[in-house]
Amino acid sequence: MLLNPDEYEDARQSRDARFDGRFFVGVLTTGIYCRPVCPVKVPMKKNIQLYSSAAGAAAAGFRPCLRCRPESSPGTPAWSGPSWKVSRALQLIDQGYLDDCSVEDLANEVSVGSRQLGRLFQEHIGASPIEVAQTRRLHFAKKLIDETQLPLSEICFASGFGSLRRFNAVFVKAYNRSPKELRGVRKKQRSKSHMGSKAIELSLFFRPPFDWKALLAFLAYRHIPGVEHVTENSYARTISVEGVSGDLRVEFTEGSTQLKVQINFPESRQLYHIIDRVRTIFDLRADSEKIESFLAKDEILRPAVKKNSGLRVPGCWDGFEVAVRAVLGQQVTVRAATTLVGRLAMSNGQEYSCDNPELNRIFPTPKVLLTADLNNMGIVGQRITAIKQIAEMVERDDLIVDCTTATDTFVEKICTIKGVGEWTAYYIAMRALSDPDAFPYSDLVLRRAATKPGDTLTAKTLLELAQVWKPWRAYSVIFLWAHYGAVHKPIMEKAKIAKQAQTRAAT
Repeated sequence: MLLNPDEYEDARQSRDARFDGRFFVGVLTTGIYCRPVCPVKVPMKKNIQLYSSAAGAAAAGFRPCLRCRPESSPGTPAWSGPSWKVSRALQLIDQGYLDDCSVEDLANEVSVGSRQLGRLFQEHIGASPIEVAQTRRLHFAKKLIDETQLPLSEICFASGFGSLRRFNAVFVKAYNRSPKELRGVRKKQRSKSHMGSKAIELSLFFRPPFDWKALLAFLAYRHIPGVEHVTENSYARTISVEGVSGDLRVEFTEGSTQLKVQINFPESRQLYHIIDRVRTIFDLRADSEKIESFLAKDEILRPAVKKNSGLRVPGCWDGFEVAVRAVLGQQVTVRAATTLVGRLAMSNGQEYSCDNPELNRIFPTPKVLLTADLNNMGIVGQRITAIKQIAEMVERDDLIVDCTTATDTFVEKICTIKGVGEWTAYYIAMRALSDPDAFPYSDLVLRRAATKPGDTLTAKTLLELAQVWKPWRAYSVIFLWAHYGAVHKPIMEKAKIAKQAQTRAAT
C-alpha cells in the first residue's frame, strides 16, 4: 500500500527512529528500498515512494538496501492496521504459520475466504500473504548471514525455506547476489571472547520510547526461580522447543534502540521461533508513540500515560507456563506465588545446566504436571485441580494458549475449569495470546486506579469506561497498574498511617 509522502516527510528527513518499521522508502532512481533511519543521503521527495511494509516495497520491485538492512527493522507493527483480520493474519505469519499451512488455512483462522484475505492484504499491506511470508524468511536469513557464522545450509532451513535451490533463487532475485556472495561482502570477524562459543548472537531493534527497565522489573518481580533470572539490564531463561532444551539471554544498553540476544540451542531450525518468542516477551513490535497518543486522549488515562511513557505489555515464553503461574497467583501475593511456582518447577522440572548457575530447571510440560504429585507444596487443593485440568486440556489440544486462539474463545474454554475466573483468563490472554485488547476488568487495582484515590469502581463500571480505550486496553492495564503504584498506593498508605496515629492518640 502506497503512503502519502507528505505525512512522513519530517520523520524521513530527520531519520526519526520512532518511525522505523512504520514505513519503508522505495527510491525510484536506484530501485532500492530503505528504512527511514538509513544513513545514506536522504533522497529527494520526487524520487521516492513510501510503503507501509517491507513486503509491499518488495512486491513493487524494489530491492533491500545493504546499508540500513531492512531485515533489522522492528517490522510492521502488529495490530496497527485498520483491519483486525489483516492484523491477526500478520501475527500468525510472524509465528511462521505459512511455513507449514496454506493461505486457505490462514484465511480460515481469521474467518474470511482466501480471495478476500488477499484483497485485504493488498489494500492494507500492498502485498499478498505469501509475499509477506517470503519477505519474513528473506529478512531473517539475511540477518543470520550478517550476524552469525552459521553454515548457509543451516540458515536456509532455519529461515523456513524448503530447499537450497529456492533459498538461492530468492536471494539472487532480491539482492542480485547469492547468499554466499552476500556473506563475502562483510569481513568474517569474530571477537576473541566469542571464539569457540556455540551461542548465536543477534541484535533486535525496537521503536522508542521503550521503558525496558520497567518491563524487566515486572518480569523480575514475577520470575520463576531456576527457570528465569533477571538483572537490572538483562533477562535470561531456560527454554524448550519440541522437547529440546536450551537457554537464552537478552541484554539492554542505556540509550540504544536495540537489544542483544544470546541463544544456546542445538537446533538452528528453531531459531526463528525462538527470536519470535523474544520479540513477544518484550513486545518489540509495539508502536508506543501511536498507542500512547491514542490512550492519552482519554481524561482518565492521560496522567498515567504522560508519566509512564514507553511501557509495553510483557509477553511470555510459553502460554501454559503463564497459565500455571496465574492460577498459583490467585488470592495470594506476587511473592507468595513466586515461591509456589519455584517449588513446582524445582520438584517437577527437568534439570538443566549452563554457564548461568541461576538457571537449573526447564519448566515442566503439561504431560509432566498432569501426573505429578503437587501435594505438600503449600498449593491449595482447588489450585492443584485447576492446574491439572489446564494441563489435560492443553495436552489433548483442547486448549491452545497462544496467539492462534481468539481471546473470547480462550476465555470461554478456560473458565469452564472450576477455580479459574475471568480475571485469570484475561490476564493469561494479555500475556500469552498477545491480544492488545485483553482486559481483566475485574482487577481490584485497575478499579481503584481508574478513579480518585480511596474510591473503587465496580467491574461493570470500569468495563463501560474502557470501551473508548479499544483496541489498546491491554496497554491501559499496564499504565493504570504503574499509575496506581506511583500515585494511589502512596496516598492510601499515608492515609492509613494518619488514621492509625489518630487511633493511638485517642486511646
